[in-house]
Amino acid sequence: METAATPVIHHLFILLILIVTAGMLAGRAAVQLRIPDVAAFIIVGVLLGQGLHWINESSSSLINQLVLIVGSTVILFDGGRNISLPGLSKVKWTVALLSVPGVLITVAVVGTAIHFIFGIEWMYALLAASVIASTDPASIIPVFRQVSIRKKVRETVESESAFNDATGSIITFALIAAIMGKSALEAGPLLYQFAYTAFGGIALGLLVGAVSVFVVAHLKLGILRDYTTIAMLATALSAYLLGDLLHVSGFMATFVAGLIWGNPRFLKLQLDEKESEIVHFSDNVTVMLRMLIFVLLGSQFDLALLIEYGWQSFAVIIVLMFIARPITILACSLPDRKAGWQKNELLFMMWVRETGVIPAVLSGMITSAGIQYADKIASITLMAILVTVLLQASTTAFMAKRLGMDSEA
Repeated sequence: METAATPVIHHLFILLILIVTAGMLAGRAAVQLRIPDVAAFIIVGVLLGQGLHWINESSSSLINQLVLIVGSTVILFDGGRNISLPGLSKVKWTVALLSVPGVLITVAVVGTAIHFIFGIEWMYALLAASVIASTDPASIIPVFRQVSIRKKVRETVESESAFNDATGSIITFALIAAIMGKSALEAGPLLYQFAYTAFGGIALGLLVGAVSVFVVAHLKLGILRDYTTIAMLATALSAYLLGDLLHVSGFMATFVAGLIWGNPRFLKLQLDEKESEIVHFSDNVTVMLRMLIFVLLGSQFDLALLIEYGWQSFAVIIVLMFIARPITILACSLPDRKAGWQKNELLFMMWVRETGVIPAVLSGMITSAGIQYADKIASITLMAILVTVLLQASTTAFMAKRLGMDSEA
């Protein structure tokens, strides 16, 4: 029996089957070519979207937004779960500096480049820079799962990617409000908004993570122990949802909740006998979500836009990769004497700064709002995703081996 919703359901089924099938084939090709699967998924997405026109999902559609948010949330939670708190404490100041001052440095350097290369007003140039200023956990975490990376470096870069999204988003929203005349761009309100969003997200993540892991892992009161993986998935989604409803960083809350799940011993709990089940579940779920995210992102690349503003956008990304990122790493890591950063570790962190899901979402919001120069901002964002994922993600293994990051110091 057919209903009014049947065509929508058929469309969703066809889309999922097409993406998953193409994703599996791309994943096999990635193994043969020895490149991260996210790069292969992007390429397949471009082929299916811009080449064959088999995927025509708008970046503003409900399906697209659902895939990006749910996918990023689960991948981010899994990234937090794989980080040890003792290891993170050794590099906490570097992570903190990268997550706030580091984003501001990137916005300033890249915004200056955009102003002069595109010839647009400072406010819009800084807006474009703020969109691509944060690194992407949905890109970085999967790549680091496929490449052996020194633990200290891996935990720093993954934590940075989780925490700096809040800073990048807050700057972006503040600039949008200022451009649209809804508020003045003042330091006081910006600092308050950042503190509320970031620390609120951390506090929420601690609460959600602690409560959920308690009802799963406690030997006597762990009533959901038989549903560990389902509870884990519900925790990730709940942390993000509550964060969004409370107007704090949902992504930060999700990451912190993942940290709690990955370090239950700090609550005198343990999930050792469930570890193999959790790993098997996480590996399968996250790989499917990576397929959905990056095939969809690839299918939405506006090649006409890239052709029109291609060389200018590429020049901006060169500044991002080879000027802004090195300055950011040096400025934020050298003050942290306790971390004892080595030259090869710093060089590696300069290279890994993939751009992905969050910038794509922010760029889509700017386009939907009809903000001036939205086409230029979209071109810069697309170029950032294309270059950083295809070039930097694909060469992560090579750079890790070259710089000795594939083994502990």
